[in-house]
Amino acid sequence: MKKILLSLSTVGILFTLAACGGSSDTKDSTGESKKASSTEKVEITSVGSTALQPLVEKVAEIYMTDNPNYTITVQGGGSGTGLTQVSSGAVDIGNSDVYAEEKDGIDASKIEDHQIAVVGVAPVINKEAGVKDITKDQLKDIFTGKTTNWKDVGGKDQKIEIINRAAGSGTRATFEKWGLEGAEPAKGQEQDSSGTVRKIVAETPGAISYLAFSYIDESIQGLAIDGVEPKDENVTDNSWKIWAYEHMYTQKDAKKEVITFLDYMKSDDVQKNVIKELGYIAISDMKVERDLDGKIK
Repeated sequence: MKKILLSLSTVGILFTLAACGGSSDTKDSTGESKKASSTEKVEITSVGSTALQPLVEKVAEIYMTDNPNYTITVQGGGSGTGLTQVSSGAVDIGNSDVYAEEKDGIDASKIEDHQIAVVGVAPVINKEAGVKDITKDQLKDIFTGKTTNWKDVGGKDQKIEIINRAAGSGTRATFEKWGLEGAEPAKGQEQDSSGTVRKIVAETPGAISYLAFSYIDESIQGLAIDGVEPKDENVTDNSWKIWAYEHMYTQKDAKKEVITFLDYMKSDDVQKNVIKELGYIAISDMKVERDLDGKIK
């Protein structure tokens, strides 16, 4: 598992990533320039998934370094927010951990899906709980409220505190679909931000939640399930079942500057370098494909 410390702001705060000067015509690993053809002022707003947010922020920063006429603003808010806002035309890009077809009230036929990466999601706990591996059934029993003490799964005599992401979170939807297999989770406190979840789990005795691999660091414990560890290589062959494609949705008639930025997101410079550095998985590294219905190819 990648142990990456990310500096994250609270969801809902606007991230305007300042261009860092330096207008040299830098080449990416494909030999294509990162510089856009236009020098006119361009503003792009990207909103949604907090699991995808660190990657979009980083790539936007790199892109603006080579294109100081661009201002790319990145916000969190969750996948549901991203899909709703891009569908209404309020933002240029809606970031999501789930397919638009999976969200109520979203007409997926009216927006365009750009798959950027794959993200693994894992249950995470406070390190003092004394557990490193549980079974799938034990995981379900914890999140449905049947198991309420860590001693019942081999840990300390400590009450389990469930920390959920808010409704509309793609991370939550991914975890409930593939980790809990659709079981109804017990009520617990809800948080809007993956960064906030990590902080609370690290500081709260007995806490359990779930996070994208890119957020898991040494302050918390990621749990193995049935002996399978939450590692990138286990996602690529579907040994680790809890994962999702990261989507960046646009309007069908998105302006060309938005498409140019998304083309850079898909470039070798990002796919072979930035994605791995930040704890994501390149789609090209996947040994399997999973469709909307969950079928593995």
